Amino acid sequence: MSKPRLDDATGVETVGHEWDGIEELNNPLPRWWLWSFYACIVFAIGYSVVYPAIPLRNTATAGTFGWSSRGDLAKEMKAEAARTAGLMAELGNASIEQIATDPRLRRAAIDGGRAAFKVNCIQCHGNGAAGSVGYPNLNDDDWLWGGEAATIHKTLINGIRQPGNDATLMSQMPAFGRDGILTADQVQNVVSHVRVLAGEDKANASAQQGAQLYADNCAVCHGAAGEGNRTVGAPRLNDAIWLYGGSRAALTQTITNARYGVMPSWGNRLDPVTVKMLATYVHSLGGGEEAPAPVPEAVAAAPASATK
Repeated sequence: MSKPRLDDATGVETVGHEWDGIEELNNPLPRWWLWSFYACIVFAIGYSVVYPAIPLRNTATAGTFGWSSRGDLAKEMKAEAARTAGLMAELGNASIEQIATDPRLRRAAIDGGRAAFKVNCIQCHGNGAAGSVGYPNLNDDDWLWGGEAATIHKTLINGIRQPGNDATLMSQMPAFGRDGILTADQVQNVVSHVRVLAGEDKANASAQQGAQLYADNCAVCHGAAGEGNRTVGAPRLNDAIWLYGGSRAALTQTITNARYGVMPSWGNRLDPVTVKMLATYVHSLGGGEEAPAPVPEAVAAAPASATK
């Protein structure tokens, strides 16, 4: 480092550093910049005293004003709860059927249900409720247990295959291949027949062989024509709507090992009004039914199918 000297061109003292002949001039910072910097230091000290700022082991300093963003949120939530208390009480006292016939309550229930759906349901059913493999599309009119508002409400309250809830919806399809009820070739013949029922394939020799196997093992739950049975949660097989997929590989997996989808019992997770709003919202998505569909004649006590 050389000693500071005056730069010949500018008359400004250098800092004494030199890199490959390049020297740095010792120009002081502007006064306005320095005062702004000092003001920021004073502001930071004041802020850390007035507001929560300094992290501690398990919390942070509270600040002399006692303000927090969580406190602000709590106040806003309390104010909103007070504002909607009357409407929530009306929804709580009204039945699902009454909500459906009252435009004001129905609109409020749909709005509230939409918000609750985004918090609790989109993880499985998707933001648009279109579902995915193993998770039902709630926009179509294919329902395992029924698509009227009261049944949707019951399904939400009790869930599907939830241990500890005696009212939960239960269905059980035999694992025809895994348990040795059908051979691998027979499973393929049943797959062929189901694909013909659904309009996925044209009639063929394999499907003809599978027809009798289907009649002996599957029709008791799914119906002779694949019309399904909501009493036992057996899906329709004579359309192209599939929960786990209608490809030969997917159907082979389903018939061989069965499917056992589950849904939480929301009745012990959410308050009753929120469950009503969710049921109303789901019913409004497009696939909701006004009245229970006719139940095909079937043996209700027979083993039920897994979801389609």
